[in-house]
This record gives sequence, C-alpha cells and structure tokens, in this order.
Amino acid sequence: MKLSGPLREFQGRLGHTFAKPELLIRAVTHSSMSSPHRDDNQRLEFLGDRVLGLVMSEALLSADPNATEGQLAPRFNALVRKETCADVARQIDLGAVLKLGRSEMLTGGRRKEALLADATEAVIAAVYLDAGFDVARDLVLALWGKRITNVEADARDPKTALQEYAQGKGDPPPSYTEVARSGPDHAPVFTIEVRLKSGASEQAQAPSKRQAEQAAAKALLARVQGDNT
Repeated sequence: MKLSGPLREFQGRLGHTFAKPELLIRAVTHSSMSSPHRDDNQRLEFLGDRVLGLVMSEALLSADPNATEGQLAPRFNALVRKETCADVARQIDLGAVLKLGRSEMLTGGRRKEALLADATEAVIAAVYLDAGFDVARDLVLALWGKRITNVEADARDPKTALQEYAQGKGDPPPSYTEVARSGPDHAPVFTIEVRLKSGASEQAQAPSKRQAEQAAAKALLARVQGDNT
C-alpha cells in the first residue's frame, strides 16, 4: 500500500517511516470516514493511550527517582492529558492529514482538540505496531521534548488548584459561566468567567469551553495568590 504525498511528508514531520503504511492510514482515519472496507483509528487510540502512559511513567520515574506517587501522579496527568496530546498534534500538523467525513470537515474537525488528541494516540500505537516499543518510546520522548522536563510547572491543573484555594478558605467551589460565544460553528471562541465567593473574577477566551475555563482559572489563581503575597 502506497502513501499519498501529504502522508509521506507527514512521516518526515513525525520522525518515523512506516514499514506498514496501512497502519498510518488507519491511524489518521476518523470514525466519520469508516466503512466495511476502511478501518478507523479508535482501536489504535485505545492502544496508543496505554503506550503513551507507559512511556511517560518510565520517563517520570527515571527523571526523579525520589518522587512519591503523590508527586508523580499530577505530573503524569499533565503529560498525557488531551490538551497536551492535541498540542503535540498541532506541532507536527497532524490535523492536515486526517481523513474525515463531510460532517467533521464542515465543523472544523481538523482543529478539534479531542479529535487531534485521539489521533495522536492512534499514531503512537501505529508506530508501536510497526516498529516495536523501543522505537515508539524514542519517538514519544522526542515529540514531547521539554514538556517532560518542564512538567512540574504544568502539573497542577488550574481548575483543581483554584478549587483547592477556595476550599482552603472555607468557601464553595468557584463558579464558571459562559458569558459569550463568537465565531462560526466550525471555529467557535468561548468566553468564560470564573468567580469566587469573595466576588473576585476573571475571564478568558479559547476555542473550547474547557480551555477557556482553565485559562480563566489560571488567571484568577495568579491574581488572588498575588494579592496574598
């Protein structure tokens, strides 16, 4: 099976040339394009999630032999979460080679965070099946790069950290409100406001509600902690 020109170029960005090109084709095929004669990437996504988890677990243990489970868990979560996988997908322009059905094409599927994250995991599984764990591990470590060494700064989820801050004050959890939505359906921009019982609030914009909530929480946490220093 031969790869198209864009997929051959993608191999270069990925850093792996497939001995079994059909694995790469399956990895970039979304369920909206599946058929009796065309497998989608859902099973590969399932496997890739486990491969990624093992690679990151090994990397974290090696990087900090004295870390406790309580210290390792948030670092692990930061490295394997959907936002990180989608960021890696954008880094190698994975969205450009995804095979999508018409409905996903019309709704901006090439930019959807969840879809990009799932495809990244599928590609990891495809490399694992094509060349084995050692090659897959080296590729993942190369793609994640400084994210691994910088993970301590990203380990605490901003929403979780803000909720812990509120709980420490004896207050209820922060409230999140969608105050605006702009842009076309295939590329929306959400504006989210987060507010504490004290009345302190911040707003943030992002292509998804989850991203906007995280950004708003991060901004509010930085402000209230700064006020207390």
